[in-house]
Amino acid sequence: MGILDSKAPSGPLADKWTNHKNKIDLVNPANKRNIDVIVVGTGLAGGSAAATLAELGYNVKTFCYQDSPRRAHSIAAQGGINASKNYQGDGDSNYRLFYDTVKGGDYRSREANVYRLAEVSGNIIDQCVAQGVPFAREYGGLLDNRSFGGVLVSRTFYAKGQTGQQLLLGAYSAMNRQIHRGKIESFNRHEMMDLVKIDGKARGIIARNLVTGEIERHSAHAVVLASGGYGNVFFLSTNAMGSNVMAAWRAHRRGAYFANPCFTQIHPTCIPVSGDHQSKLTLMSESLRNDGRIWVPKHKKDAEAIRNGQLKPTQLKEEDRDYYLERRYPAFGNLVPRDVASRASKERCDAGFGVNKTGEAVYLDFATAIIRYGTEKALTSGLKDADDDTIRQLGEEVVEAKYGNLFQMYEKIVDENPYKTPMKIYPAVHYTMGGLWVDYNLQTTIEGCYAAGEANFSDHGANRLGASALMQGLADGYFVLPYTIGDYLSKDIRTGKIPTDTAEFDAAEKEVRDRIEKLKAGKGTHSVDYYHKKLGKIMWNKCGMSRNAIELQEAIDEISALRADFWENVRVPGSPETKNQELEKAGRVADFLELGELFAKDALARNESCGGHFREEYQTPEGEALRDDENFKFVSAWEYKGEPKDAVLHKEDLVYENIELKTRSYK
Repeated sequence: MGILDSKAPSGPLADKWTNHKNKIDLVNPANKRNIDVIVVGTGLAGGSAAATLAELGYNVKTFCYQDSPRRAHSIAAQGGINASKNYQGDGDSNYRLFYDTVKGGDYRSREANVYRLAEVSGNIIDQCVAQGVPFAREYGGLLDNRSFGGVLVSRTFYAKGQTGQQLLLGAYSAMNRQIHRGKIESFNRHEMMDLVKIDGKARGIIARNLVTGEIERHSAHAVVLASGGYGNVFFLSTNAMGSNVMAAWRAHRRGAYFANPCFTQIHPTCIPVSGDHQSKLTLMSESLRNDGRIWVPKHKKDAEAIRNGQLKPTQLKEEDRDYYLERRYPAFGNLVPRDVASRASKERCDAGFGVNKTGEAVYLDFATAIIRYGTEKALTSGLKDADDDTIRQLGEEVVEAKYGNLFQMYEKIVDENPYKTPMKIYPAVHYTMGGLWVDYNLQTTIEGCYAAGEANFSDHGANRLGASALMQGLADGYFVLPYTIGDYLSKDIRTGKIPTDTAEFDAAEKEVRDRIEKLKAGKGTHSVDYYHKKLGKIMWNKCGMSRNAIELQEAIDEISALRADFWENVRVPGSPETKNQELEKAGRVADFLELGELFAKDALARNESCGGHFREEYQTPEGEALRDDENFKFVSAWEYKGEPKDAVLHKEDLVYENIELKTRSYK
């Protein structure tokens, strides 16, 4: 077992990033023109990194499996992006954002990285406003903010319920400028199949053209992986169906340590599962918890009547409703962090109070907000004696202005009007805090291989606060990586073009082709989705919202057996020399079958509960997560050794010099 060096600078917390930037090496603008960088993934982290690196003068190649960078999963982010600008005058600051993030992650994140994230957050908003991102504004024209879970201030900037889409269009426009300048060469509908190392350094990738099936070699002086998270290991998640772990896992197999794979977030506000034929789940933004109140019936007989269709939620009296988050956590109410809200929903449903046919749903109700907003709107409009219908109509108009597209999406999927009937929601797999281990410079344990955004582990600990994913992705891409990668590339100004006709590229391409042939060699008993669904059920049932030692060991054994059966019996029709989406899925599921086992191994090794990792053996009498700071205050970083069962654990000890570790309370 090794101890990892984060390379975090010494000195006062608030000075670390500034001093680090002042001391690292730079690359002369003339030399940048001779240096190539590959960026895999073109979401917020990859798109912003590619645009900024190209603007600085580097030659950039971007790769994404979608038909356009605009199709990256970042587009699905709804509620907002955090920044500590204190526009509301409610006491926010860089330190407060830093503290909330570390506390929200249950004290399992790296101090230096998180403070840097808070420090650059304000710059992100300025950058995006300059790009034309249409953030919501108050009446006076200033940018508006709303609240999100786990904090007591309003720091979330938003563009209705389309924040991710608007931010991605900003990064995409910045990319397009560089594409037209010839500084970015864009490879859409390409998938990274492997990482190429030469003399221990990342020097390129093997990619497959997903339209023609051609295997291609691409070289560079450094490789940036910004390929997102691995939530689809659960099959059903809020991720796009194509989201996968291949780029990160290929790097892991080449020597990049994989950190905290068991730290996965279950989002409390998703449309519940509707049946066995469903292929993904739909997120309803956490911003809805600003105004929506979460409840279940107070009495089981009422819950049973609702499930049987004998009672409507609107018929239930106020005194017969249990607003359980407000009851359990009065200080934060419906705005507790995601892991806390998710476990509370599961507890109520497991106790028999669920409100849909499966018993796995709770209500998110806007009736109170509609009346509150309607009353205020009537008064400000001079309607002092407005009747109930007018107040409701005015309130619905206000709610529509804030959340209209989310309500429309819900109604299209569920066929119920959420203005009139409470939404039904239930937790679902959403975001992964684990990822490739990176140091303070965002470099993995492979020299020249960097990871940004959700692909790395660095900022969120065991639980990500809402609206912080977009913040981290853009912080890494716009304001961190362009500085830190220069320190590494300054050693390459005399290297020259990296050739692709080398033994290392030959070997990597051969391994890719051999793997494709092996996938095609299965006996053809079952489809790829058959195995993906089986893996997803194991993960959800035994590695999901709660875990225990017995079931985690069962999961390890079952996934190992499933992986062996997959390679023996999977059916991959068609030819590899052409467009073949089943082949694409097969490669991704093969990696998920390895990751899933490492996920369970990591969860079994961490004998504590923290954030999204909830071990049933380690909880307080009230059912809250019980950390073990004496024995598990570290990052788990796993080294690949051929099989997940053989992975070797390395640790990065977490040092907290600026925060006192406390029992995480939101009461």
